[in-house]
Amino acid sequence: MSNFPKNFLWGGATAADQYEGAYDLDGKSLSASDILPLSGNGRKWALDHPLEAAKKNYGFYPAREGIDGYHHWEEDLELFHEMGFNVYRMSVSWPRVFPEAGMEKANEAGLKYYDKVINKARELGMDIIMTIDHFDTPFWATDEFNGWTDRRMIDEYLKLARTLFTRYKNQVKYWITFNEINALLNYPLFAGGIDISRCSNPLQARYQAAHNQLVASAKAVIMGHEINPDFKIGSMIAGVVNYPNSPYPEDALEAQETTRKSYFFPDVQARGYYPLYAKRFFKDNNIHLDIEDGDLEALKKGTVDFVSFSYYSSSDVSTDPRIKAKKTAGNFSSASSHNDGGTVTWDAENTVINPYLESSSWGWAIDPIGLRYLLNDIYDRYQKPVMVVENGLGEHDALTQDGKVHDDYRIKYMRDHIKQMGLAIHDGVECWGYTMWGPIDIIANSTGEMSKRYGFIYVDRDDHGNGTNKRIKKDSFDWYKKVIASNGENL
Repeated sequence: MSNFPKNFLWGGATAADQYEGAYDLDGKSLSASDILPLSGNGRKWALDHPLEAAKKNYGFYPAREGIDGYHHWEEDLELFHEMGFNVYRMSVSWPRVFPEAGMEKANEAGLKYYDKVINKARELGMDIIMTIDHFDTPFWATDEFNGWTDRRMIDEYLKLARTLFTRYKNQVKYWITFNEINALLNYPLFAGGIDISRCSNPLQARYQAAHNQLVASAKAVIMGHEINPDFKIGSMIAGVVNYPNSPYPEDALEAQETTRKSYFFPDVQARGYYPLYAKRFFKDNNIHLDIEDGDLEALKKGTVDFVSFSYYSSSDVSTDPRIKAKKTAGNFSSASSHNDGGTVTWDAENTVINPYLESSSWGWAIDPIGLRYLLNDIYDRYQKPVMVVENGLGEHDALTQDGKVHDDYRIKYMRDHIKQMGLAIHDGVECWGYTMWGPIDIIANSTGEMSKRYGFIYVDRDDHGNGTNKRIKKDSFDWYKKVIASNGENL
């Protein structure tokens, strides 16, 4: 018997800046991702110096091409339907909808693309989870405002939100205001359009930007519910379980403080106010937020309907210098590797290898039980419905001589995690849905690589943009189809 409710949402998730390509079609302007080169070609430097990087000619820009979803969307939706998806999490490209700052009317040519995708998905029986801003800050925001450090971004964002809420008020039920909003502390360019090299006090700038986004999120929730009271509007974080490396109390305290840096965002979005630990952190670090009249009232009124998160890996936290010499990697922390992609969190220095867990080829600890732990922890903390909106395994997939991809390792990863999600539901967690990342191979956010593949569908494309973009089903495609058909019972 399945632990999953009958109306459970099964599907997958993609992001416009990693999927669409077509960076110069139908009026789109550049996003922050569009100015970044491939890992190994200066990407890490460009992430921290985007205004200077934009002046360079790197030749190849992975996000500008993606996997050409702009022209393959219908084929991809048909494949998702074949797997049995009843939900598809997607995002819009903000600079495709509003290519310039200060625009009063949205770019109709760009919106027509999303009209087609949403209409087709619904025809195929899929609900939509729409992420309003998924690491796709327009580059004009970096150039003119230094991104979310400037509170003028609140009004720019609300124009986008109102446009989407109004246009799709009868077609989209589920909304996420910001993708992995806590990534702002680690990926200031992706998550906030910020050139951190231009900030005299980077920590102050990050948290001011966080306040601006939290206010924007709350006002969007209020607006959305006014446009359609049936909307379900949620928050989303990059979810990581932080285990203390030992029973040493300092390790336990460090793990708690590391976790709070993630929970800070949904604590505000779900509860409606800044927690005491955040106020203490601001005071200890001489952070003074510019809070205008009405901000705190908006936070209180605009709390989210559900809390969602990504989960790929857990981390092990130590304060012992001898143990800290051993490093691990994760979604927002990087160990030494062959590439220069991603950014390193300030917590990475306290993140070590967990000897009880295996790792992926990118050094991410594989911890299915951590998903059950996190589901219980988040649900207990907020007492609001939850969704797992990203979860998957990035690995080197290769076509065999028979033209197939035999990805048993991915099936094992997914099976183990879905099993633990089912156990969390049995524990009593109200979990609405699961949209794995990503159902089709797309370029990696942190590195721009294509070789880090997550999908059930292989895309014939390499790290340098060579290939036909042909879609090929992997072994995991048929496996996930059976999982959905059995509502999570046949793993």
